[in-house]
Amino acid sequence: QSMDSTLHYIHNDSDLSTNSSFSPEEERKSKVQDVVPQALLDQYLSMTDPSRAQTVDTEIAKHCAYSLPGVALTLGRQNWHCLKDTYETLASDMQWKVRRTLAFSIHELAVILGDQLTAGDLVPVFNGFLKDLDEVRIGVLKHLHDFLKLLHVDKRREYLYQLQEFLVTDNSRNWRFRAELAEQLILLLDLYSARDIYDYLRPIAFSLCADKVSSVRWISYKLVSEMVKKLYMASTSTFVVDLMNELVEKFCRCHKWSGRQTFVFICQTISEDDCLPMDQFA
Repeated sequence: QSMDSTLHYIHNDSDLSTNSSFSPEEERKSKVQDVVPQALLDQYLSMTDPSRAQTVDTEIAKHCAYSLPGVALTLGRQNWHCLKDTYETLASDMQWKVRRTLAFSIHELAVILGDQLTAGDLVPVFNGFLKDLDEVRIGVLKHLHDFLKLLHVDKRREYLYQLQEFLVTDNSRNWRFRAELAEQLILLLDLYSARDIYDYLRPIAFSLCADKVSSVRWISYKLVSEMVKKLYMASTSTFVVDLMNELVEKFCRCHKWSGRQTFVFICQTISEDDCLPMDQFA
């Protein structure tokens, strides 16, 4: 009950803002809270001290990162100022395992903190993870939809320009990365308008349909069929007609047999999932 009441109580924005020019005394006061014994929180926050990590346990920062969403949930969003500096320290840790751990849980932390704090404090960290090693990027990719759905519409649209970057990986043989991208794009169709889907997601979907790995292609056929369904249901019908014409042009009339085979598989998926009325399909 006390945890619930903590979570439902939110300070004004002025209380949440932190001033980088704090004196040491003010810095200490900014990390004071009354949810758990202060000594326990101080002990947890000290885990990110570099000297402690080197002399006590090299894995300590990873354990600290793993526990952070739970600590944030316990303290409540009104006490996020106690954890903010520690979170940013961990997000820039030299060990990729620490950053990877945070990348896999940033969507959960966003739910705990709410949209205002997420936009101010988590989005910059999220953007940094997008440019990180593949081992870190996969964490944000696996929960891309979960994170983006929490953002304001305008902020969410900014990521349309970056989705293309997920096609490029450190190792081109990392096909599971592209398969995960296709899975996430299916979920992302609900977050964007018909025009955004046609302009930004369609080129990525077509690229994935021509992937060298069959597992990636199979998920991509489902992605294209869902795209057809979404665009058909949109009030602007020209997008779905343009999309189908491009499918015919790009795959049905492809000089390679694999492209023509892709067209048949896409047709099969569209038919099986009832994405179009049969007269329109014909």
